[in-house]
Amino acid sequence: MENVVIYTDGACSGNPGPGGWGAILMYGEHKKEISGGEKNTTNNIMEITAVIQALRLLKFKCNVKIYSDSAYVVNAFKNGWIYNWMKNGWRTSNKEPVKNKELWIELYDFTKVHEIEFIKVKGHSDNEFNNRCDELARNAINLL
Repeated sequence: MENVVIYTDGACSGNPGPGGWGAILMYGEHKKEISGGEKNTTNNIMEITAVIQALRLLKFKCNVKIYSDSAYVVNAFKNGWIYNWMKNGWRTSNKEPVKNKELWIELYDFTKVHEIEFIKVKGHSDNEFNNRCDELARNAINLL
């Protein structure tokens, strides 16, 4: 199985408000940057969207390491939140409906295709790829 490294970030100007996402995919010597945005969204939606958009580009089953500064995205898998949400009919531990359910389902479906490890990185620090994803996301907002 091929190894792919993905860095992602989402940003929002106001929450909700105009938002952008950015991702960098690295495979061997190859590196691809992607980004996009929405006029009215939330930071969390942009964080999840960045991961989904990157995973959509994979053409075959891969070993994927996803680096994100979003505790929301990383902890949903690392802490098993998503499995509890599914078991509880897409309800949180407080019995509230899970926000962004459709995005979570799409992201979860990728975990059935690829071997994915979610890794939390510190945002806005010295990680060049995370910083570049932040720049891509913010630039996407400016293009709206």
